[in-house]
Amino acid sequence: MSKIEQFSWRETFSLILSKKVAVILLLGFSAGIPYFLIFSTLSLWLKEAGIERSTIAFLSWAALGYSFKFIWAPLVDQMRLPYLANWLGRRRSWLLFSQVWVILSIGFMALSDPGYSLWLTAGAAVSLGFAAATQDIVIDAYRIESADSYLQSILSSAYIAGYRGGMLLGGAGALLISDFLGGDSYSSISWSIAYLTMAFAMLAGVLTTLSINEPSADIGRETNSSSENLRLLLGFIVCAISFASSFVWLGPQLNSFKPELLEFFNNKALAGFLVETSRMFLSIACVFVVVKLVVRANVVPAYIVQRSYVDPITDFFERYGKGAMMILGLIALYRLSDIVMGVIANVFYADAGYSKQQIASLSKFYGLFATLAGGFLGGALSIRYGVYRTLLLGAILSALTNILFSYVAASEANSVLLAAAITADNLSGGLATAAFIAYLSSLTSVSFTAMQYAIFSSLMTLFPKLIAGYSGMMSLALGYEVFFYVTAALGIPAVVLVLILQRLIPITERNIE
Repeated sequence: MSKIEQFSWRETFSLILSKKVAVILLLGFSAGIPYFLIFSTLSLWLKEAGIERSTIAFLSWAALGYSFKFIWAPLVDQMRLPYLANWLGRRRSWLLFSQVWVILSIGFMALSDPGYSLWLTAGAAVSLGFAAATQDIVIDAYRIESADSYLQSILSSAYIAGYRGGMLLGGAGALLISDFLGGDSYSSISWSIAYLTMAFAMLAGVLTTLSINEPSADIGRETNSSSENLRLLLGFIVCAISFASSFVWLGPQLNSFKPELLEFFNNKALAGFLVETSRMFLSIACVFVVVKLVVRANVVPAYIVQRSYVDPITDFFERYGKGAMMILGLIALYRLSDIVMGVIANVFYADAGYSKQQIASLSKFYGLFATLAGGFLGGALSIRYGVYRTLLLGAILSALTNILFSYVAASEANSVLLAAAITADNLSGGLATAAFIAYLSSLTSVSFTAMQYAIFSSLMTLFPKLIAGYSGMMSLALGYEVFFYVTAALGIPAVVLVLILQRLIPITERNIE
């Protein structure tokens, strides 16, 4: 009998009150604060400052760091920060560094006024995006390395709860502060105070970092020297500049093809999606060319690239063999049903006759608490019955709850009915996410924790978000009732893959202490 199956319900729930859970809860809170500060909160600030909608959309690129954090995750795995690492250890030093970086970036945003210094605001937002993504990389690595495998599901639940709390503060909290101080008219000072308050709230993460211990996991692997890390950092900077330059340059070049695509597909949204997707992948291709040139010029020696980027991928395929591609398939498809439905959810609520106030209160208030409850329930079930069983339950429930929205679409506007659907959807989503994060954590090797988990978490949302770009077109063509049935059907491959992998590749237990 495995260690996971030996816990009673009493022992299972007692784990929720452990110190490690409290630590991850606070670190998750620290990670969640910046999220909306470069998304919806920033967008509203820019709108009030009179910035054009197209420019606001352009600044959403500040969050690209979240999608491509695996590119610099090897720095976190390989590099020991001078002085700080000797004082705090490798993981805690990166934690403190990223948290201070987040605070400074938020502070610079607070001291800027986009109405007069848009580029200062934009620069600080980009800096915040990279700082926040770096913090995410380190927290994920710390969480995985600081506890045994059987605890990862509960720690995942705590991380989700903390992250959601931080998101709520950075979103609704910042808006309430700005509204209270500035009222209906635009006030740069009210926004500055709101952002400075968020920077102050980040001290919860800093104090947590200073009070915890370095993970006791014995990494037992070779790391780069200081000079090798500097060359790796230089190579990363060159690649980042090449990506940004090619992305900006390709914009007007590819936009010239929009009229032809619009005429061919007769769909403006699809034409725009194809142009932007091509722009992204061409920019990535440019980076690969630059990497080859950088290696050939010996700016970054080939063995460093091998150790930092190739070895983590090779390690994964060597450990899981023929099942590796199936695991990657599950990672790419597990959240497909939820994400495709979620993109169109608010639009559906409005079209179904619900007011903005109803949407906000039901989706944010009930949705938040249902997600938190589902997260801790998913963690408890994973410990009590195993991660695979909970993964399977989460995949089935996530698909079935989408069918509830088909029933909502066929009914008259009824806030009780919508609340029930949203609560069930978020409860199942929280349960599935907690189990899934625990599963991803179990797949990593402690030799490449940050890099491998960053790849998994990026893959987890990349394919679903690409497919979600068609959700508007699908809902128009099919109608909401049929659309929600289709999104439920999108969850079937994940169910099948969980059933196969449960028998093919059992989760191995990794003891940290």
